Amino acid sequence: MRAFGLALLLLAVSTTAQASNCNKSREYLLGGLAGDLQMTPQTYDSLFKVCEATALMPNVQDAFILKDGGIGVIPKQDTIPATAATLSRFCDANPRATLRFISKKDLVLAKSTSQIVSLSSTGTTSCKKIKGLT
Repeated sequence: MRAFGLALLLLAVSTTAQASNCNKSREYLLGGLAGDLQMTPQTYDSLFKVCEATALMPNVQDAFILKDGGIGVIPKQDTIPATAATLSRFCDANPRATLRFISKKDLVLAKSTSQIVSLSSTGTTSCKKIKGLT
């Protein structure tokens, strides 16, 4: 019984930690710290909901809202099957969004929320294109 309680506590803490980076990135963007925004504040609020849902996906260690409107994720497993499954699930849930996987190399260069938020998702294929909606 004690192990079950500990497992529930760890789950609650990890869920809160994941959502907190969605919140940190939204606050950073909407707080004016990222300079001129590329989208409206309402768009970033909508992306926050997408980010929170993405953070709860099985292969997602952490998620962020990117300044250019993409969702950046740090995967738990950086393998082709795991990445493909995450991308498929994300695009099914968000057919007009863009998901950018943040690599270990990116994390070495981008050590803070501000630097992660500034990462570009323009080099990734959008879900619109993957799903043939363009």
